[in-house]
Amino acid sequence: MKNEKMKLEKIVKITGKIELKTGLHIGAGNDSIHIGGVDNAVIKDPITKKPYIPGSSIKGKIRTLLEWATGRAGDSNPFATTKDDDPIARIFGNGSNSGKYKVYKGGPTRASFSDCQLSEENNKKLEEIGYTEIKTEVRINRISGTAADGGLRSTERVPAGAKFDFEVTYKVFDEQDEENLELLLLGMKLLEYDALGGSTSRGYGRISFKDVTIEGSNKRFDDIKINNDSFKNWEFKGER
Repeated sequence: MKNEKMKLEKIVKITGKIELKTGLHIGAGNDSIHIGGVDNAVIKDPITKKPYIPGSSIKGKIRTLLEWATGRAGDSNPFATTKDDDPIARIFGNGSNSGKYKVYKGGPTRASFSDCQLSEENNKKLEEIGYTEIKTEVRINRISGTAADGGLRSTERVPAGAKFDFEVTYKVFDEQDEENLELLLLGMKLLEYDALGGSTSRGYGRISFKDVTIEGSNKRFDDIKINNDSFKNWEFKGER
């Protein structure tokens, strides 16, 4: 498929809420720790000072989960997709388009993720209790069972129960894009089974998607199920 011959048939819009089941930490990338401050602050909108979920965080985690589920993880260069019909590259984009790799002609990235702002229904309650919480943790010496030197740390989190507005648009150029839409929805389901952000092995970042609507498609998110056969149509086979 050559880019110049592509015709955009429609754009599917997926909207809903992301509800936090446990506290969420997506770091702000602080370069220094201030005396009396928090070791690990969450990312906040520079104007409103409210926490948000970057679209890049959701996109990256869903892509990673789908690469694991379809057998694509572990490549020395995971962006060096040479097949124009590769579903992961079509949905999320192909990062290598020159050099020793064949020029990718699968077209533009189909899925565009928006940053997720706090839902208005949350704002009044969170204004009262605070948009974030500080969780203090202690690193334990596994031999002595006591606190390790310098083991005390504080992490800022968005509290459980907070809701964020979720939106992703999906471009459809052909029948394969129609089929691949289900793969994107499966990735969202996988994220519900896994977690988002940092410290997920310690229970952070459990989420669920609520009130999902899909404009421009007859697919329903609630009908998407994860089972042994969910990813067979998209499993990676052969050489790139």
